[in-house]
Amino acid sequence: MPRYKLIVEYDGTPYVGWQWQDNGRSVQQAVEEAIAASGNGPARVQCAGRTDAGVHATHQVAHVDLARVWRPDRLRDAVNAHLKLQGDAAALVDAQAVDETFEARHSAIGRHYLYRILNRRPQPALERDRVWHVPRRLDAGAMQAGAQYLLGNHDFTTFRAADCQAASPVRTLDRLDVERIGDEIRIFASARSFLHHQVRSMAGTLGLVGAGKWTPEDVGDALAARDRARCGTMAPACGLYLVGVDYPEQP
Repeated sequence: MPRYKLIVEYDGTPYVGWQWQDNGRSVQQAVEEAIAASGNGPARVQCAGRTDAGVHATHQVAHVDLARVWRPDRLRDAVNAHLKLQGDAAALVDAQAVDETFEARHSAIGRHYLYRILNRRPQPALERDRVWHVPRRLDAGAMQAGAQYLLGNHDFTTFRAADCQAASPVRTLDRLDVERIGDEIRIFASARSFLHHQVRSMAGTLGLVGAGKWTPEDVGDALAARDRARCGTMAPACGLYLVGVDYPEQP
């Protein structure tokens, strides 16, 4: 069966997350239904990283095995036509033919997230449900200082969801940068893999540093505690975006 790599963009607001669930429509369901409607029959789409309800993606990567060969651009356009007809807030940005050794999740060697904070007094109008609105002025420099305590290889139990199913809480955080652009604070996080709720937990904790409620050093102390109860408030899902997934270069 021919295999295709898909780049998927979606607004996570109307979905219960990436994965099929009984309590509402998921991104995976939307894409699989559009693929079936385009004449491929039932097909299971596997993604690089499952996102929670309300989390967005500009560059989710998935793969799918189809019953027949498609020209990649025609596959992209056919699936997008049905996503549009379904009224879904998702689109295939790209489709590529790949060999059967490619797996969106297991072949990935890096994942990149962006967390967006709108830091101004007025609430968002155009970006509602796409940013975390914090009306009080945040100190991005202090947040950046606090972020440096989390870089490297650590036990991230403090920043891990209680129901996280990962076998180990140890992860290597390659990048955690905070920058202000006008009224927006952006947090960039990169690692080979993340724990469930890790990025949102780190973003919420850094928000406390920016508000002056924590010092940068408090972030290091919370990490060292290896205790979920020491984590700051978890940031809302609406500000989080999956923006990239890295793979080894193909020969």
